[in-house]
Amino acid sequence: MTTGHAFIATSLDGFIARLNGDVNWLMERDDPSEDHGYGDFIADIDLIVMGRGTYEKVLDLGPWPYDRPVLVMSAKLSEEPVPGTLVGKVNFTSKQPKALMAELASQGVHRVYVDGGKVVQAFLREGLICDLVITVVPVLLGQGRPLFGEMEADVDLKLVSSRSFPSGLVQSNYKVIG
Repeated sequence: MTTGHAFIATSLDGFIARLNGDVNWLMERDDPSEDHGYGDFIADIDLIVMGRGTYEKVLDLGPWPYDRPVLVMSAKLSEEPVPGTLVGKVNFTSKQPKALMAELASQGVHRVYVDGGKVVQAFLREGLICDLVITVVPVLLGQGRPLFGEMEADVDLKLVSSRSFPSGLVQSNYKVIG
C-alpha cells in the first residue's frame, strides 16, 4: 500500500509563501542548531511528489537538495524534457493524485512525501494523506498562498504530538482520521 505524508511549514496565519511565492520569511527563521525532525521524516520516504510551483522554488534556492526521486505533478512540464542536471533525479507527470498513487503502488513505492500547497490540498481531498507534520513559524503574513484550501468535506485530524522550539517555531504532528 502506498501512503502519502506531508511535512511543511506555515506562517501563523496559515500561509506557505507570499503571493509572489517568496519564502524568505521562512528561511530567515531557520536555525541550523534546531532539529525539526526532517532527517527522521525523510529517512522513511521512498519518493517525493510536488507541484510545479514548489519545484520551481526549489530550483531557485540553489543546488538540488533531494537524495530521493522527485515526481513533479504538472500538465505543462509533463510535455517538456527533464533538465539535463536533473535526469535520473526528477520526472514529470500529468496524472491526478489517485491515478498517480495507484501507479506508484504498482511500482512498489510505499511512502510518499507530498509537498506544496496545491498538491497537499489535492491529496487531502482524495483521502491520500495519512499524516501531516506542520511547523508554524511565528510570523503573520496577512496574505499569501494558503496551505489549506476549500474542501468538499471535513478532514478530521488527531493530534499525535506537538512541540515548541527556542526559535519560537511550534511543530504539530497530526494523523488523518477521516
